Amino acid sequence: MSVQKEDEIIGKAYDSKLMKRLLTYIKPYRKYVFLAIFMNIVVAALPSLRPVLTKIAVDDKITNHDYNGLLLIIVALFGILIFQSIVQYFLTYFTELIGQKTIYDLRTQLFAHVQKLSLKYFDKVPIGRTVTRVTNDVDALNEMFSSGIVEIFSDLFMIIWILVFMFWMSWSLALITLAVFPILIFATFLFRRKVRETYRDVRKHLARLNSYMQEHITGMNVVQIFAKEKDELKRFSSINKDHKDANIRSIFYYAVFYPFVELLNSIAIGLIIWYGGGEVIQKHLSIGVLFAFIQFVEMFWRPVRDLSEKYNILQGAMAASERIFKLLDDNTFIENPAKPISLKNFKGEIEFKNVWFAYNPGEYVLKNISFKLKPGETVAIVGATGAGKTSIINILTRFYDIEKGSITIDGIDIKNFHEKELRKYIAVVLQDVFLFSGDVKTNINLGNENISEEKIIEAAKIVGADKFINQLPNKYNEEVKEKGATLSVGQRQLISFARALSYNPQILILDEATSSVDTETEKLIQNAIEKLLKGRTSIVIAHRLSTIQNADKILVMHKGELKEVGNHQELLAKKGIYYRLYQLQYKDQEKIKTN
Repeated sequence: MSVQKEDEIIGKAYDSKLMKRLLTYIKPYRKYVFLAIFMNIVVAALPSLRPVLTKIAVDDKITNHDYNGLLLIIVALFGILIFQSIVQYFLTYFTELIGQKTIYDLRTQLFAHVQKLSLKYFDKVPIGRTVTRVTNDVDALNEMFSSGIVEIFSDLFMIIWILVFMFWMSWSLALITLAVFPILIFATFLFRRKVRETYRDVRKHLARLNSYMQEHITGMNVVQIFAKEKDELKRFSSINKDHKDANIRSIFYYAVFYPFVELLNSIAIGLIIWYGGGEVIQKHLSIGVLFAFIQFVEMFWRPVRDLSEKYNILQGAMAASERIFKLLDDNTFIENPAKPISLKNFKGEIEFKNVWFAYNPGEYVLKNISFKLKPGETVAIVGATGAGKTSIINILTRFYDIEKGSITIDGIDIKNFHEKELRKYIAVVLQDVFLFSGDVKTNINLGNENISEEKIIEAAKIVGADKFINQLPNKYNEEVKEKGATLSVGQRQLISFARALSYNPQILILDEATSSVDTETEKLIQNAIEKLLKGRTSIVIAHRLSTIQNADKILVMHKGELKEVGNHQELLAKKGIYYRLYQLQYKDQEKIKTN
């Protein structure tokens, strides 16, 4: 099912399987739920007592001029209001507590699950949609947990209490009151169907809106550099208009339904006054009962309206939970072995044996790749864009699993390691450095308490990052904005080197790590790289061939195949692909020098 279709899913208004699964999140807090239901029964009964006391006041006290008795009725009414307010306070507190606790658990589970998903999931699902699951969809469930499930009991019990008292006072008047009920049921059914349709449209357009916002804010520099603001605003306005129109259609049905309910309420009161008034005139009914019924009718329609609103909350929760559980059930994981192997004496020997790999089934980006790295060796991988260089890193770190062949470390297939065990030996420095909001220090150790401040400073000194860090106002405590916006590309790159070094990896991978920096910073980084590579098995991907001439071995990739293997001098002597790449770069450098 496509992601687009997934966002259009509306599901059932009530799905017992989904509800059963949702209720498992309430289970740890069931004592609060039972307490809230009990308080709901009490709160529902208290308003129903007011018309009963009104009847007693009119028929027994006012008619008999019993002013002391009337005063007691007034005190009782006042006491009921105070007691109802107190119970309502605790009820609101506990229902919100249930909602917040369950949503906290669910959101934590969702985020933990998203972190476990392999990169293949993120290749096919836009980030905006995943964010929508963890934010908007979870908020829809929050409404259900805090003011949906428990408060439905309140509305149902209130209706039951009112009906009990109405039939107890006068069954004939109660039946007259309920004469408009079939019309209400039909109107509610129609309203539910129309709202169901518009809700689907609202959710679909909201997902589109979130995805568009996330994508274009992330790529704002591209939008601005190509002066596409007006065009993008036009597209956004179109999506926003669709969302607005869908909401307006939803509002229209609410605007029709609620006044119609009020109209039925007025008709019911009119029927009570017509029939009940005649009964009072004929002395078949007391005036107090008539007053009580008018109050009952006004009270009766409020929970009916609330149940219609709860239906909307329930429908939203069902649709949201369907999408949330679809994400939680997504098993796009890297499969870990039942009994993973733990390396005790790590050496760092890496071997690829006849490796085939495809991001999409049948579309191989790596074809029959075989090579071996001895412990402490440095291998460089070169080739044109799309040759498969980065894919080698992706499968070595098990971001993706291979289709055929094997990859071993110290003679053990990496599929026999738990992915966390494997990755603790590997550090990767990418071309596009990602920095988190926080400070310089936490961007180096990533919040790892085992990496002390002394180790952080030492790592920064080795890679040369300490020079610019010490010039910052707060040094290692200097605030880093989102994505490191206040730092230069070179500074971000140096921090990423310090990050890799602070974890003291046995295997170091540099993916075009110097391609985005200036010549002066590159020299600084090259000096740091020499220190970093010592004693470590290293893989270096680079466009600039001048940076890899000292590599023990160079792998030349072309269209997913390993075409040449050797050191710098050996490959030049072959006068093959590497030689041509080197000649092209050498000529480009000569032109630059000449100019």
